[in-house]
Amino acid sequence: MKCFERLALAHLKDCLTPTPDPQQFAYRSNRSTEDAACTVLHSVLTHLNNNNTYVRILFVDFSSALNIVIPSRLTTKLGDLDINTSLCNWIMDFLTNRPQHVRSGHTCSTTITLNTGVPQGCVLSPFLYSLYTHDCKLVHGSNSKFADDTTVIGLIRNNDETAYREDVQYLSAWCTDNNLFLNASKKKELIVDFRKKKGSTHVPIHINRMAVERVSSFKFLATPSRRTCPGTQTPLAWSRRLTSTAWYGNCSVADHKALQRVGKTVQCITGTTLPAIEDIQRKCRLRRACSILKDSSHPEQRLFNLLPSGWPFRSLRTRTSRLRNSFFPTAVSLLNFAL
Repeated sequence: MKCFERLALAHLKDCLTPTPDPQQFAYRSNRSTEDAACTVLHSVLTHLNNNNTYVRILFVDFSSALNIVIPSRLTTKLGDLDINTSLCNWIMDFLTNRPQHVRSGHTCSTTITLNTGVPQGCVLSPFLYSLYTHDCKLVHGSNSKFADDTTVIGLIRNNDETAYREDVQYLSAWCTDNNLFLNASKKKELIVDFRKKKGSTHVPIHINRMAVERVSSFKFLATPSRRTCPGTQTPLAWSRRLTSTAWYGNCSVADHKALQRVGKTVQCITGTTLPAIEDIQRKCRLRRACSILKDSSHPEQRLFNLLPSGWPFRSLRTRTSRLRNSFFPTAVSLLNFAL
């Protein structure tokens, strides 16, 4: 059955356009949590590059998302994506009338029949879920998705939050219409406001009549973030993030010193000389930039534009060091220098 599921998955992908949902970074080749983090950071820092602006970022997570997918609604959405009727009918049959029981030792529970959700452990399930949420697109702003995590980015100018609040209400209504529920304990909002003179206090966001908790830091897709630069606490965590392209450009002096201490510790243990952290980062950024450049379906390939002469790439306009040191501006500069 696993082999047949893989065949069905490959056939389903062949039937789809390359970008049914460019903002879904999970379950796709050449996509990772770093792509999602870099995309969100670039959108935020580009907006903050302008005067009288700030950003509100809403992090939400769907509760038991795979278990409450409605098969009939899923097949309707697959039809909207021009998936042929035979394949839609097969998926509908695959997801409905599924017998299930629990066994503990020699004891089995009563068998029940499931007609909602997608099977846990099924090769098809994650991809079917991503197609189920492909039409979750905001009216005004953008929302980055990674599996069942969704990020709503409100780019506020002149203290006008109308569009952002409408997008939050639209997301809540979309969830209700599609039988998805937002995890109450994981709804968090992060406000990034560097203005010296703030025009007004930030009024809380409400979802289903409940105020969303506001935080000063958030662990975004296993990448800790704190306003301009993410950080972490343990040396082992530092060493695992040496090759991360999302956060390194804006890490603090203290972060650099912590990384250097980790490097010295590793050298003492292994007895070898490690390359400089800057060299490691440079190679990682250049490799990631080349991968994006070759992927026409990547949502941020548009940032790599050649000049009319055909060379080099057009540098991204930056006014603040926060944006200048982030991934995409430095990646364009590295490409111009290396190629």
